[in-house]
Amino acid sequence: SSLPEYFVVPSSLADQDLKLYSYSFIGRRMPLWSWNHPNGSALVRMANIKDVLQQRRIDQRICNAITRSHPLRSDVYKSDLDKCLPNIQEIQAAHIKLKQLCVNEPFEETEEKWLSSLENTRWLEYIR
Repeated sequence: SSLPEYFVVPSSLADQDLKLYSYSFIGRRMPLWSWNHPNGSALVRMANIKDVLQQRRIDQRICNAITRSHPLRSDVYKSDLDKCLPNIQEIQAAHIKLKQLCVNEPFEETEEKWLSSLENTRWLEYIR
């Protein structure tokens, strides 16, 4: 129910393969083609694969399908965003701190303290 109604699938990846692989991803979150550049580069979001033993095989199959779909057949560059981006709980905590700061701390009275408190919420860092 949280997936979009339509999404891009590499033509070399059969529908039955995609359906079968979807069970391997946490929350059945299939890889989603999120963004495309005119040069053929793309951003594909993919959830973690549950079964470590199957991870390499499934990951390779999907990456090969993406490579075959690229006009220049460029290799896939993978990045584990879990290691460099905040998780949803950290973002929610920062948002709560920001709301509390905006409601409880009058800006005019404590500008210097307010700005450092704003920085300590990490909200601006996360939305950047």
